[in-house]
Amino acid sequence: MKADAAPARDRLVPADSDPLETREWLDSLDAVLQNTGSERAQFLLQKLEERLRNSDSVVLAQPYSAYRNTVSLDRQGAYPGDLAIEERITAILRWNALAMVMRANAAYGDLGGHVASYASAAEIFEAGFQHFFHARSESHGGDLVYFQPHSAPGVYARAFLEGRLSEEQLAHYRQEVKGGGLCSYPHPWLMPDFWQVPTGSMGLGPISAVYQARFFRYLRDRKLVETDGRHVWGVFGDGEMDEPESIAGLTLAAREKLDNLTFIINCNLQRLDGPVRGNGQIIQELEALFTGAGWNVIKVLWGSDWDALFARDTEHTLLRIFAETPDGEYQTLGAKDGAYNLANFFQQDPALAKLVAHMSDAEIDGLKRGGHDLRKLHAAFAAAKAHKGRPTVILAKTKKGYGMGSAGESRMTAHQSKKLDVEGLKGFRDRFRLPLSDEDVAALKFYRPAEDSIEARYLRQRREALGGFLPIRRRDAEPVTVPPIARHAEFALRAEGKEMSTTMAAVRILGNLLKDKALGPRLVPIVADEARTFGMANLFRQVGIYSPAGQLYEPEDAGSMLSYREAVDGQLLEEGITEAGALASWTAAATSYSVNGMTMLPFYIYYSMFGFQRVGDLIWAAADQRARGFLLGATAGRTTLGGEGLQHQDGSSHLVAATVPNCRAYDPAFAGELAVILDHGARDMMERQVDAFYYVTVMNENYAQPSLPEGVESDVIKGLYRFGGHAPAKAKASVRLLGSGTILREVIAAAELLAQDWNIGSDIYSATSFSELARDAAETQRWNRLHPEQDRRRSHVGQQLSGIALTVAATDYVRAYPQLIAPYVEGRFIALGTDGFGRSDTRAALRRFFEVDRHSIVIATLDALAEDGKLKRSVVAEAIRRYEIGVQAAAPWTV
Repeated sequence: MKADAAPARDRLVPADSDPLETREWLDSLDAVLQNTGSERAQFLLQKLEERLRNSDSVVLAQPYSAYRNTVSLDRQGAYPGDLAIEERITAILRWNALAMVMRANAAYGDLGGHVASYASAAEIFEAGFQHFFHARSESHGGDLVYFQPHSAPGVYARAFLEGRLSEEQLAHYRQEVKGGGLCSYPHPWLMPDFWQVPTGSMGLGPISAVYQARFFRYLRDRKLVETDGRHVWGVFGDGEMDEPESIAGLTLAAREKLDNLTFIINCNLQRLDGPVRGNGQIIQELEALFTGAGWNVIKVLWGSDWDALFARDTEHTLLRIFAETPDGEYQTLGAKDGAYNLANFFQQDPALAKLVAHMSDAEIDGLKRGGHDLRKLHAAFAAAKAHKGRPTVILAKTKKGYGMGSAGESRMTAHQSKKLDVEGLKGFRDRFRLPLSDEDVAALKFYRPAEDSIEARYLRQRREALGGFLPIRRRDAEPVTVPPIARHAEFALRAEGKEMSTTMAAVRILGNLLKDKALGPRLVPIVADEARTFGMANLFRQVGIYSPAGQLYEPEDAGSMLSYREAVDGQLLEEGITEAGALASWTAAATSYSVNGMTMLPFYIYYSMFGFQRVGDLIWAAADQRARGFLLGATAGRTTLGGEGLQHQDGSSHLVAATVPNCRAYDPAFAGELAVILDHGARDMMERQVDAFYYVTVMNENYAQPSLPEGVESDVIKGLYRFGGHAPAKAKASVRLLGSGTILREVIAAAELLAQDWNIGSDIYSATSFSELARDAAETQRWNRLHPEQDRRRSHVGQQLSGIALTVAATDYVRAYPQLIAPYVEGRFIALGTDGFGRSDTRAALRRFFEVDRHSIVIATLDALAEDGKLKRSVVAEAIRRYEIGVQAAAPWTV
């Protein structure tokens, strides 16, 4: 062993200061095991641990086991499949995946693609595909598999062997624009009949898998869908576990005893640029993490070729050296041949050298890691499936780029490797004994065995035994009828000046919908520990909070009408302080129509600031997954939430929402508008089964709510309708004033001031959605551009805001939000917004500070009219004095 490796090892395992005492302890443990069995030994260890924990002088070590396989050889059991055939199938898949990526890059050098990840995980996938991943069938609801995204080529290669994908499709990997191509990673939006869940953004798969497994139990406990027997599998990378979302749901999975969940972590010890833990051991670290979170941990580290060595190693020299070897060195050993390993690993200790003295360099080279051994993997999968009461994680040790030789196997550059030279390809062929000629290899020819071949028949038989092919996405859920709007929202449509907040109106509408016999059971209310803040405490009593354990205590507020009530069949998901977890729950419910064949309608209500800004990547993944549901951004806007300050006040969520193609975002000012939007959205998603979701902002500010004008429902959905106006006699000018959310009330007040104080007429518009207006206008503009000889179409903006009158728009969001429609409005367009950091103060003070209050709207309007020569500049100065507007030293958005 190289001398410079010693310091790294010293940091992994402390030196044994008293080997004799250590031997006495180990002999005692061996005696207990031999004479009274493992249960007694476990009891004694627990007692020792308790004593250690009660000692102030001892710090317990990390809770991980020896660096060896968890499932011992005597518990492994017989392999249930034909190992030789499965290994041949795996070899073919490896080749086709490699050829697919290489052919794409040979034709178009900038397409990219990855082969090293699948090369390391091929056996992991095949263990699942051949024996465990169950498809949806008449007798089984189907498992859900979260595939490691960089391994997508291998999944395509398997679908090609199954006859589900054609050679033409494989030849168009990462070439989708013309149709028929294959997307880079799992994307349900791009391949809606193939991929079930997206995992391309690393870290989102693990948390999504946890909450999906929990949603299976939620549906079962509410007696909506029978999900017993269904399993959620997640194949993830060891480097991916550094993402905070990857570990965010671990304790929930253990707490709720989700034994229908298994993670398989592909521990190839390498991330994109180098070792995951060069100076440590990621497998031991992950075992400690998952053990501490309450999971069952199964390690698959060494292949069957190691069994004889472990059996002969009575002194556990291998385990000692393994424990001292950092991952950076494992990576080096993996990249080298048997001769190097023999000289640099096995010769470092006399006992270790003696253990392998009978082995040749080639035999040393043939020692496989456990993640490349189908027998070891099957034993681990079976143990995971059989384990009850806890979720399981399988830590499978592999080599990144396995089989790629000097071009990528365990190399630092493995992740970026997209090609092998011809000699390298021939070496790959020979290593896996593929039936390809030199010409086939040079041409990167795909290989598919004949339909009546042993491999093809075996592959079909195994999938038939497991219900059919995977992955597959279905859309066969029955539509659900939404009750008439008057039944649940008449109070909002005919508000007649009653004071309420739009948040209160939304919660009341939700409560009424929950009472509907058809739709009510399909609703999934979700909060992240803010139910009381949003006035939803009545739902505790009405539908209960879901808990698989029920309620094992009497709540402190048991005598209250709104007491905290947990129940096995509870309907409300109260997730605690985890927006990421709540969004993952929402996604599980929002995709239930596809995953479970039962359409559900989730309502996740949260502080709007903690949505697109905080968990925007999860929202994007939900969009990819064709989610259907409502996101309600409460206490929305930058000035409606008085006193809370910078990190609670939202000024940008609508701008971000506008970038998500299938998100329909609305900022209603009044309860009647809100009712129309919720009704339309529910019918879109539940009856018409449109693959879109709705983001609706609601506010906590109470004010008088007008009844909705007759006949404007369609315009509310399109994004803009005329609310009212002022036409003073002999007006000096006339303008158009647009507002949304609570700022619409400031616009209305500004219109009155313009008429009373300055003899300026106005038309007032409620802009329920600038993003919907902009999309319609852009599509109309495109249609007109591409159809020059046909009659010109007019967008909704063009119809509502025709002519060149001045337009002033004000919202509680950044100016870029209303400016979405500026290119489609004739004449001058002035946008007012809340750019900059938030502040703590009253609503009135905040609106004055951000210059979106009624007086600031008047000043902006008068200034624009003066610029157009319709007023004197002195009028603007007079207005500033009259309204006592102090000129701030700097604009709100400056720093």
